[in-house]
Amino acid sequence: MGFVKEFKEFAVKGNVMDLAVGVIIGGAFGKIIDSVVKDLIMPLISAVIGSVDFSNMYVVLKGEVAGNLALEEARKVPHAVVFAYGNFITVAINFLLLAFAVFILVKGINAMKRKEEAAPVSAPEPTKEEILLAEIRDLLKAK
Repeated sequence: MGFVKEFKEFAVKGNVMDLAVGVIIGGAFGKIIDSVVKDLIMPLISAVIGSVDFSNMYVVLKGEVAGNLALEEARKVPHAVVFAYGNFITVAINFLLLAFAVFILVKGINAMKRKEEAAPVSAPEPTKEEILLAEIRDLLKAK
């Protein structure tokens, strides 16, 4: 039972739970960024370049691929070597946007921390007992 108890203490610690929440939220955030890239940014870039789907952009390095086959079909052609750069472009844009979003998030959190640290800390109001004791102290000093 010692092992199970020790594992339970480890799993319930705040750091492990925080990490689990971070991983789950990070996965969801990654999906949001992926959607932003696929659904919003890539169509704009495709409009400029002229290609609608980056994932099917490739160059045949060796062999012959007939017509405009999709990437998966071109990879299946015997003795053909396909250099698929389109998916890399999508993943690179994904990464840059995700890194930028995390940078903005961390920058905002750091600004909030600096604001909290810079805020003057005022002394709490003295209680009635403290005021009374201060008056007694002052009267005793005066005598």
